[in-house]
Amino acid sequence: MSRADPVTWPATGPACPAPRTDTERVLLGDGSGGKLCAALVRERFLPHFGNPILGQLGDGALLELGGGSLVVSTDTFVVRPLEFPGGDIGALAIHGTVNDVAMMGARPRYLAAGFVLEEGLEIALLDRIVATMANAAREAGVLLVTADTKVVDRGNADGLYVNTTGIGEPIPGFAPAPALARPGDRILVSGPLGRHGMAIMAAREGLALQTEIASDTANLWPLVERLHETAGADVHVLRDPTRGGLASALNEIAAAARIGVQIDEGALAVPDDVRAACELLGLDPLYVANEGVLVAFLSPDAADRALAAVRDHPLGREATLIGEAVPRHPGTVVMKTGLGGTRIVDLLPGDQLPRIC
Repeated sequence: MSRADPVTWPATGPACPAPRTDTERVLLGDGSGGKLCAALVRERFLPHFGNPILGQLGDGALLELGGGSLVVSTDTFVVRPLEFPGGDIGALAIHGTVNDVAMMGARPRYLAAGFVLEEGLEIALLDRIVATMANAAREAGVLLVTADTKVVDRGNADGLYVNTTGIGEPIPGFAPAPALARPGDRILVSGPLGRHGMAIMAAREGLALQTEIASDTANLWPLVERLHETAGADVHVLRDPTRGGLASALNEIAAAARIGVQIDEGALAVPDDVRAACELLGLDPLYVANEGVLVAFLSPDAADRALAAVRDHPLGREATLIGEAVPRHPGTVVMKTGLGGTRIVDLLPGDQLPRIC
């Protein structure tokens, strides 16, 4: 439920589930991170659970406890297939959770996990996933401190689902949030777009591509740490553009901060193989999920040195500045195209690629 207030999100979408016509049943698009997902949260969950903390709908929650504070974030991973080029559901669960904590400006420390196993899951596959997950946790410097396991009947869990909760230690004076974006901010993207979503799609559908697209799943805390050390409070917003891709993340920030966003198509880094696969399938890489990329809104005076610091790390070597926040058209994202025109980058009603995280 980490979505900004959807009331101001613009409407359209060329490749997504159809808008809701049956209000009596959940649709696949309700889990997409798009308009249907936002409506589900707003209409079905917030009326019952709404409170000032949950109402912020961020990547996590900043909690004050006993004179101290901590950041908590939770996520559930239902990716299919369970193993894919560049990773598996175990590594994805660790990276996705620590990244959500990191986007709140907190150092990831601890994890809790719940595993739903389907009867018939191969033990060898489970062993590989658990080993990968443990290795990702060690590399991220986090400890799994409590967990739960359930087994369900054959055919009821797609092999394995993983729920994780991350706990992080806030950095004093460093609390980026979507609502803090302001006109004039420069927008930094730390790497190429679309690799995770297209890796999943190619593996799931058995696409015969000239090159194998590998997921970019990674722990982004090292980049966040560099941004903090380099730019500090000049880092206004951090987001990882997972479900719904870069377009959805930018729309959420624009809505939360009541600012406009203007980006340059020529500044976007999209790998050739990802672009080719998207063209083959009629997809837009702006909406394809990423698991090892962050978006930062920075004060203009800090943008260049922040970019240099990010590019000095292996995860950020292809980082770019793609645009800026503007006072015009609040709540709307506009892109300058390669043909010299502009187009609105809307939030999709549903999602191009369901079940990718």
